[in-house]
Amino acid sequence: MEDNSEKKSLRNLLLEKRDGTSFDLMKIASEKINKKLKKIRVFREAQKIGVYYPIGSEILTQDIIQELLSNGKQVFLPRVSGEHMDFKKISNFSSLESGSFDIMEPKIECETENDLDVILVPTVGITPKGIRLGYGHGFYDKFLANHKTTTISLTLEKQVVKNIPKSDHDILIDWVVTEDRVIETQR
Repeated sequence: MEDNSEKKSLRNLLLEKRDGTSFDLMKIASEKINKKLKKIRVFREAQKIGVYYPIGSEILTQDIIQELLSNGKQVFLPRVSGEHMDFKKISNFSSLESGSFDIMEPKIECETENDLDVILVPTVGITPKGIRLGYGHGFYDKFLANHKTTTISLTLEKQVVKNIPKSDHDILIDWVVTEDRVIETQR
């Protein structure tokens, strides 16, 4: 699933843009996004929620994870083995260890559950119609092709772009939450 060069250069451009965001700004944006996320009914009502642990300049999800756990929700994070990604249940941050790509992921003994109500999807870029640009590994597209669930992208406003070349295997994202707005993509 090799990306075309247009996607590649767009990804590099957007990552460069995002990496240039100061940590303070990232913190403020992440707090605003966390607040807006809670306005989405399907997120509020979800019991089983897939979340990712941030790497690099991704939206900070630690507070979201902590809040969900405190509210008695079931929280699942992705674990990659080979070509394959599964979601595993965590009970707290000590359920995590450093895994593939140096990403914090659930320990192998955590229970696997891929039938989730909502998944927060890491995003490099996205269009208002929900075409997502990821990191190019295709893990989420493959997972979402096999598991029907509601998807929400958390992203900085500056990562929302007019056009992203869509491949056949790209899965459209249902909701986009930035520090400024909430977009329901399929409306």
